[in-house]
Amino acid sequence: MTPLVTAAVLLAAVTHASWNAIAHQITDKLVGFTLIAGGGMLIGLAMTPFTAVPAARAWPYLLGSACIHIAYYALLMKSFRLGDFGQAYPIARGTAPLVVTVLAALFAHEVPDGWAAAGIALSCAGLTGVALWGLRGRRPNWPATGAALATGLTIAAYTVVDGLGVRASGSSLGYIAWLMAVQGIVIPAYALHRWRGRFVAVLRPFAGVGLLGAVLSVTAYGLVLWAQTRAELAPVAALRESSIIVGAAIGAVFFKERFGAPRIAAAGLLVVGIGLMLHAG
Repeated sequence: MTPLVTAAVLLAAVTHASWNAIAHQITDKLVGFTLIAGGGMLIGLAMTPFTAVPAARAWPYLLGSACIHIAYYALLMKSFRLGDFGQAYPIARGTAPLVVTVLAALFAHEVPDGWAAAGIALSCAGLTGVALWGLRGRRPNWPATGAALATGLTIAAYTVVDGLGVRASGSSLGYIAWLMAVQGIVIPAYALHRWRGRFVAVLRPFAGVGLLGAVLSVTAYGLVLWAQTRAELAPVAALRESSIIVGAAIGAVFFKERFGAPRIAAAGLLVVGIGLMLHAG
């Protein structure tokens, strides 16, 4: 992985954790995700006249990814409703590189070496710790943990689908523009139906911060898609999940969530595992 690609993915990690924090901050999750998805749709539509239309062979991937992203948004909303940001975000993001490593081997013929296998083992241990440690005798929040794990599976699925799709598209900018335009329709359409005449009134108080989240979201994923055309899928997915540490810091500083020393150690172990997977790439 070249320094430029590495820098792009690290920037994507920071912007991704930031837009997730914005989505978590907005109390009504449907409001937050309507603004972020709808804003992404508008950005995508604005980009389409200035980018190449993806090649025909990329469209099955693009449409499949759009469907997976809808499930991802629904599960992410649920995990944010049920659990702390400092717990839900690391679990969702930490699950993804483990699954991407397997899927990339199956579908992209990118087989991990021994370093990657060691990284998977460490990441699994760290993921378990982030989910369960530091609870001070409280019962684990199993619904929140389950929703976050399911979110991670959708992340892994769209990462591989989009990695294959953007390589087939002939234009990473064209692919991200059309992906945002297509996938961003569903949540705003549902919200429009649910709120009917109150749609604008409900969204207006959060419009500024929500649209900032949309810009960060498109930027984050656009950088990742570009990187996937220049490096293997698993290392890119692994490096992107350095956002786990950013997310943990945001949860502690801005949401006053007690992450605790055990979870800090577990998150560190998870990142070490991700680093080994990155070394494998």
